Amino acid sequence: MDFTAKEDGLINTMERAARLQEIDRVIEKGIFRATWESLSRFRTPDWYQDAKFGIFIHWGVYSVPAFRNEWYPRNMYIRDSDEYKHHIETYGPHKQFGYKDFIPMFKAERFDPAAWAALFEEAGAKYVIPVAEHHDGFQMYKSEISHWNAAEMGPCRDTTAELKEALNRRGIPMGVSSHRIEHWFFLGHGKEFDSDICDPIDRDDLYWPSMPEPKDHFNRDAECPPSEEFMEDWLLRCCELVDRFHPAVFYFDWWILQNVMKPYIKKFAAYYYNRSLEWGVQPAINYKQDTFMLGTAVPDMERGHFAATQPFFWQTDTAIARNSWCYTEQNDFKKPEDLVRTLVDVVSKNGTLLLNVGPKADGTIGPEDTAVLKAIGAWLKRNGEAIYGTRPWRVFGEGPTNVEEGQFAESKEKQYTAQDIRFTVKGGCLYAIVMAWPEDGEVTIRSLSLPAFIGGIDKAEALGYDGKVKWHRDEGGLHISAPHIHGDMPVAFRIQMT
Repeated sequence: MDFTAKEDGLINTMERAARLQEIDRVIEKGIFRATWESLSRFRTPDWYQDAKFGIFIHWGVYSVPAFRNEWYPRNMYIRDSDEYKHHIETYGPHKQFGYKDFIPMFKAERFDPAAWAALFEEAGAKYVIPVAEHHDGFQMYKSEISHWNAAEMGPCRDTTAELKEALNRRGIPMGVSSHRIEHWFFLGHGKEFDSDICDPIDRDDLYWPSMPEPKDHFNRDAECPPSEEFMEDWLLRCCELVDRFHPAVFYFDWWILQNVMKPYIKKFAAYYYNRSLEWGVQPAINYKQDTFMLGTAVPDMERGHFAATQPFFWQTDTAIARNSWCYTEQNDFKKPEDLVRTLVDVVSKNGTLLLNVGPKADGTIGPEDTAVLKAIGAWLKRNGEAIYGTRPWRVFGEGPTNVEEGQFAESKEKQYTAQDIRFTVKGGCLYAIVMAWPEDGEVTIRSLSLPAFIGGIDKAEALGYDGKVKWHRDEGGLHISAPHIHGDMPVAFRIQMT
């Protein structure tokens, strides 16, 4: 039973029960069972390890107010917050204009999935993950579980399906992202004053359930944990996404770490992996905060890095904007050269970079995001050989600049120097990527000094630049002289081994 869209409306209670039974049946007959032991048979797909660079997309109803960030739906209901004050000043009292009232304003009238796919390809992305449902509970795809979706309201288009079709034409795998679990509490503050969110709230309402927000988001035993009904609804929505889109990657945000969710995330993983085997898809799940057992899915580090090479494949997700994942009028955009350095550092440590873009409510990707993506794509066109399909070397790099480990650590700016070099390997070549090119064009790679490294070197070449590179090696390292090279971007060298 595929959970494809029905023509006659939403599934009823009996159909929900039947679909939950179908999930159990798929697991029972499949290779993967809902246990860590069974799920440990998961293997990270080669295509994913080779891809190295993907695009994340935060786009939804929250793109209409375009104020502060994508948490506007929550924060507009927190009294005395900037969002609360902005909302009243701009749209009026919450009782008269609530979050729902933004939906008709979310028209996506200029959304062109073919143009998005072309831009992502030009950026050098090898996979794309749109947010299918964010914390606000509005689905960006046609659903049988809720009418609160982009195919029936707002744009009245199945934007996720349209994007997948456009990506398929270019051979770019698409994943999906679900942040549904956080909807349990995301709009709960609206019940604390006279707003448009008040009990009783029916399950078919966008605002359901709007429960109290936990004091500690990372406490695995929240004071008000999600109910069985909500977790079953979560499971049905996730499996609907699997059956509708056959996603190459399924991304989860952090709050699935709740202990009561453990049986449900195991069940989902078994269902997703078994279904993918049926379809010939090589899948992966992204998770945070040790929610999955290591080896059963791919860990994700939000806005942060590992300090050194990991023995397992991992992902960092970050955004082009420092302050927000969605489009806002206040976005503070990063420089493309800094994002390329992030990409290089992550790849050298056995990771992949998922870089977020936030389209406007009308469906266009702004000029700042576009310029950054094109600049990254231009660098990858010249230097992609040192990124795509590579694996870590025996050390990830050298130099004085230390990357602080942990999520949300990227807020501390890193000032890379010409001594900071990152390594990757592929075939018979070692790639040395100089993070900040010196004005005099003279670089020393100390990790290749004699006798510390006794492997033979046949040739050293700069990727993407004309002109020969002079080099020699001694006890101090491999010395490269390339005064003809200039620019702000990292410079990659192909070092051919004998």
